[in-house]
Amino acid sequence: MLEGYVSYITDMLGEIVERNRDSLTDVVSETARCVEEDRLIYVYGPGGHANIATQEAFFRAGGLMNIAAILDEGTMLSSGALRSLAMERTPGYGRVVINNSGLGEGDLLLIANSYGMNSAVIDSALRAKELGCTVVGISSRQHAESIGPDHPSRHPSKRNLHELSDYFLDSLVPVGDAVVSFDGTTPRAGAVSTFANALLINAIQILTIERVVAAGGHPPVWTSANAPGGDEANAAVVDRFKGRVRNL
Repeated sequence: MLEGYVSYITDMLGEIVERNRDSLTDVVSETARCVEEDRLIYVYGPGGHANIATQEAFFRAGGLMNIAAILDEGTMLSSGALRSLAMERTPGYGRVVINNSGLGEGDLLLIANSYGMNSAVIDSALRAKELGCTVVGISSRQHAESIGPDHPSRHPSKRNLHELSDYFLDSLVPVGDAVVSFDGTTPRAGAVSTFANALLINAIQILTIERVVAAGGHPPVWTSANAPGGDEANAAVVDRFKGRVRNL
């Protein structure tokens, strides 16, 4: 059973790369532009475990220093799991978060969410676009299109993240997320969405760094503070982002 789970994840990650090759090229054009113009790249994961994708992108060894994570406590599991679920389903809440994020005209926002249909996701995308931002959506198109219009997780507009995004990356997360089945009435186990989101978040950064370096640039990249010389390497660059990246 464990081997089957690992095999599913391995195959899924490979398929994610293949399915998103062209879209990744388009997204990286935007993220590389942000690096070259010394602009921030905003990342928001509206939803309990979607917040993991935001944290994966932020202040991470090997990650870009110009990433600004929108770490909203309302949908964090640390503020209460059932509360998090209720908040991500509350119409208008995503608008409040975006209004408080500092996003503005010409900014880039990556929205990561497994299902791409709850109110916090849709409202954050709609509000960001109203502000003149470019929106990159990361979610499962299959999941969004498979869930009925009356499901309580859906935004009142019944719209999906992949329909609203300027650029979209499909995480290929199956309906229900978990992929390991058991006999009888036991629900499936073994969720896969965190693997999918982490792959796409890191792929964007790796490819962005590659493109900027190839163009002769010097992208700001975090070095592990727990590695020899890490503190010194980070200190040489971090002042560029203090005060600009809210949670730094």
